[in-house]
Formats: sequence, C-alpha cells, structure tokens
Amino acid sequence: MAVQTVAGNATTAPVDLGPAAALSCRECGERFELGPLFACASCFGPLEVAYDLPTGSPEELRKRIEAGPDNIWRYAPLLPVPADVADKPNLNPGFTKLVKADNLARELGVTGGLYVKDDSGNPTHSFKDRVVAIAVEAARAFGFTTLSCSSTGNLAGAVGAAAARAGLRSCVFIPHDLEQGKVVMAAVYGGELVGIEGNYDDVNRFCSELIGDPLGEGWGFVNVNLRPYYGEGSKTLAYEICEQLGWRLPDQIVIPIASGSQLTKIDKGLQELIKLGLVEDRPYKIFGAQAEGCSPVSAAFKGGHDVVRPQKPNTIAKSLAIGNPADGPYVLDIARRTGGAVEDVTDEQVVDAIKLLARTEGIFGETAGGVTLGVAKKLIEAGVIDPTLTTVVVNTGDGLKTLDAVSATSQATATIKPSLDAFRAAGLGTA
Repeated sequence: MAVQTVAGNATTAPVDLGPAAALSCRECGERFELGPLFACASCFGPLEVAYDLPTGSPEELRKRIEAGPDNIWRYAPLLPVPADVADKPNLNPGFTKLVKADNLARELGVTGGLYVKDDSGNPTHSFKDRVVAIAVEAARAFGFTTLSCSSTGNLAGAVGAAAARAGLRSCVFIPHDLEQGKVVMAAVYGGELVGIEGNYDDVNRFCSELIGDPLGEGWGFVNVNLRPYYGEGSKTLAYEICEQLGWRLPDQIVIPIASGSQLTKIDKGLQELIKLGLVEDRPYKIFGAQAEGCSPVSAAFKGGHDVVRPQKPNTIAKSLAIGNPADGPYVLDIARRTGGAVEDVTDEQVVDAIKLLARTEGIFGETAGGVTLGVAKKLIEAGVIDPTLTTVVVNTGDGLKTLDAVSATSQATATIKPSLDAFRAAGLGTA
C-alpha cells in the first residue's frame, strides 16, 4: 500500500478509525494508508474512505443500529470513527426528524408521500455538525491541536462549537460579507474567526496555501486535509432517512448543492445500505438544487456537459455560493445515473419556498432549504419529479441564520392600540 504525505501532517502513524481500511482515489483507484491526505499522489484525484464493512446477518446489524444512541454514533460500525466514539466529548449530532409533510404535499399535489429531512435540529442548527463530528475524530487520531476550515457560514459555527467541546483550538475563515447571524454564531464559541476579502473560492484558495505553510503545522482543516473523513458525515443523512422510512429507500430525494459533497455522500450511503442488505435494492432518483445566482452544476447538467464551468456567485443563498464546486462532476454522474436532474431557482423563488415551508409545516428553513424546496416545486410542476412516488426534501439549516432573506416580507400584520375596538377595526381575527 502506498503512503502519501502532505505538509501540515501531525502524524502518519497507524490509527484506529474503526472500519476505515484505507483511502482510495476516486479517479484511478490507488489506495493509501489512513492519514490527513486529500489528493492522490499519482493522478491528483480526490481521496475517499474505503471500508471493511460489517459482515453477517442484515437483521443483526439492523438490531445493533437500532439499539444505539439517538445520534449519528448509532452508525459507528459504518463510519471512520473508533468503537468508543460515543464515550468521547462531542456534540452528538444527528438522528434529526424526518417530517411527513402532508400539508406541503397537498399544496404541491404530491400523493406518494412527501417528507422533509429537517437538519435544523442539530446542535448548531445545520447538517454541518454531522461532517465536523467525523472530522474531529480524525483530528484526534492524527494528533492535530487546531481545528480549521474555509466556510460559507454554517461550517464555521459547527467547527467552533465542536472544537470547544473537544478541547481543541479553532481558527476558521469566512468570506467577509456573510450573514450577520452566521458570523455571530461562529464567533461566540471563542475561537479565532477571520474574514477574508472575497468570496468562498478565495477563502478556500487561501486555506490551501496556509496548509502548506509552517503556520499551518498541526492544523486539521476539516474540508481540506481531513476532507475524506469529513465528507463521510453526510452519509448519515442517507442512513437516517432509510431507517426512518422503515429501512426503505426513498423513490426520489432532493438535495442542495454547494461543493456537491453532501449529494455524493448521500448516494454513497444509499449504495452501502444496499450492499449490506439493510434495504431492498431498487431504483431511486437523486435531484440536485442550486440557486440561479450560483448554478455551475445546473448549467453543466442542462448543457449536457461533463465539466463544470466556474461561476462568480451572486445569490442570497450564501451557504451554497461555491462557484467552483469540487464534487460537481460527480454530482452530474449521479444525477444522470439515477435518472434525476440538477435544477436552479431564482432568489425570489427561494424566498417564496422558505415561506411556503414555514406556512405549511411550521419549519423555518434557511436559504439553502428554500433553494431545495424551490427546485422540488419547480420539478414537480414540470413533471420531472413524479408526485405519486415517495419524495424526500433535505432542509440543511435553520432560518434564524438567514433572517435578512425574509425580513422585508415577514413583519407584524398590524400595530394597534390595546383595545378590542381597535382589533375589530383592523379587521383582524376573522379569517
């Protein structure tokens, strides 16, 4: 087995990350020993975790999972984490609600069952707690003392909180013009928060430079040198959805696209469940969602291209504003292989979808959730998503983080004097 090393490594010694056996190149297939690596030494392709997955009866594995804690560690036998992970200080994210959205289904004309996987219930109110929890275990295994990332907002908060809980130092980097709610939530945990003049792609380039500098020695960048492990956290969304559906694959699932990693790892999780016999092997379709102001993957899909052309982001959905998404080509492959699609919506449609979800199901999603539901609505109306099949829409974060998006159109209905006459005169309470 080859061994690859990169600047900034804390250790390349053998480590215990449970069923994780090696790192494998997604392009050429070459394998590497587990370590803080992210690119293949032979072809520079991205690396991902390869496993020695459990063997034996699917029924016994289901029972083992169901007897586990009500968080992502119930799936520890399928993740790159040590067996005692649940006993360590961490934020224990996951096992969030899968909401059967009957009111929304009636509004959209869906008869086959519509569900919202609501990840706003995680500790820092976004799905990023899942990926960071896995990255923290890798950081511990490799002896890193500082946890870092480039972020469009949610990841910065998740890293700050997880580092505080784990007793690690944190230093995270964000675009200078993020929503104020996300800035505050990232800063409150006491780590260093650095704004970079530019967009996310500028931030990410800076972090790639820092990781090769002596200043970055001993730093675990969750979405750079720890990226193969970090990405595995998104698989738990697939595991939970299927378990919550009664160990059944959804027919259709709509997922937001930023880097594209979440979508690709959800597909990986579904494939693993099939391989393990935990769900019946049958067709499913995956749909990707982008905002029109940052839609490089959607543009490539519609144009029939295999290469994603970078764009300069200009959208209210800043958590998805990655103009050069690393996993874009793999998203295209998955959408085409499963018979799905990649679509985009305008900022106005994003806001409308946020309000639609809140009005029908009492779920206040952030702008990324508005993008996802907006795309689902658009594809249902176009006949691309089949309304007679079971459909899951992923809401990745809490609307309290992106209040600016809806504040102009979400105000008090009226302001009156404290009297019944004033209430009646305003025509309130009679609808």
